[in-house]
Amino acid sequence: MKKFFAVALLFALALTMCGTVFAADKKPVVGLVMKSLSNEHFKKMEEGVRKYTEEDGSYELIARGMNSETDIDTQISIIENFIAQGIDVMCIAPADSMGIAPFVKKAVDAGIVVVNFDNPLDKKALTDNGLPEDFVYVGPNDEYGAYLVAKYMGETLGKGAKVILLEGSPGADNARQRQNGFLQGVEETGLVVLADQTAHWEIEEANTVLTNLLTIHGDEVQGVITAADGMAVGSIKALEAAGLGGKVLVSGYDNQDQVRPLLLEDKLAATVDQFGATNAYEAIKVGIRIMNGEKLSGWIKTPSELVTKNDLK
Repeated sequence: MKKFFAVALLFALALTMCGTVFAADKKPVVGLVMKSLSNEHFKKMEEGVRKYTEEDGSYELIARGMNSETDIDTQISIIENFIAQGIDVMCIAPADSMGIAPFVKKAVDAGIVVVNFDNPLDKKALTDNGLPEDFVYVGPNDEYGAYLVAKYMGETLGKGAKVILLEGSPGADNARQRQNGFLQGVEETGLVVLADQTAHWEIEEANTVLTNLLTIHGDEVQGVITAADGMAVGSIKALEAAGLGGKVLVSGYDNQDQVRPLLLEDKLAATVDQFGATNAYEAIKVGIRIMNGEKLSGWIKTPSELVTKNDLK
């Protein structure tokens, strides 16, 4: 009988040790919360980050996105589902820099490591929800990237040239930053702004907005500066429908695959690459570092580069 209990004890100890090994070997689960997957930028981001994840092999990835750029409720549901699942790290590209902050707080309170990326959360919204103003953010300098492309447009068109600006979603901090950068470049190069409206990052909305603006400014507009490549595509369609294709300079933002042929065909003058997949992967790595005990906060910068036809040759 004593021998039986000794064997049973050894077996129990072995199971405990195996359980410890299995727990140690368990990969952390990372939830990636993106914006609209109808936006080529986030489609490309998801494809790229899945590739990085496969090559890395140190964590499990669950990637989710919204149906449209204004579908904030879906993004909130994604965050709450991740909280319910008890994932280890959550990387969030907020569709609304203020409205998502309470749900970031909820995730942090649930013990999840949260990293903000792509689009910074509003500082006041962070502090209003009991989060630090220097909450960790991994992302590019949108204002600088927008300044680069607006400056290029101004130098190409010349002082006094008349342009239309199409903005991203007003509730997104990166949209505000890009707008600030556009205005800096416009002022520095002496461009004249005929109109400045939002198209919420969307192709079809940009088409509609610019079509309407062309009924007023079609005879004088020389350039269209857009805050996203999708809006540039919609703008080019509107210009072609109005008989202005090739006569008005258009710029985009994000360097999506869909606009590379447009650059080569001189339908698009310039865009900005912010390396979305790399940005998301860097955010994941930062989240895992925090999970492993590192104290990280504030803005961890990723690059922005102007892209023109010459850069594709």
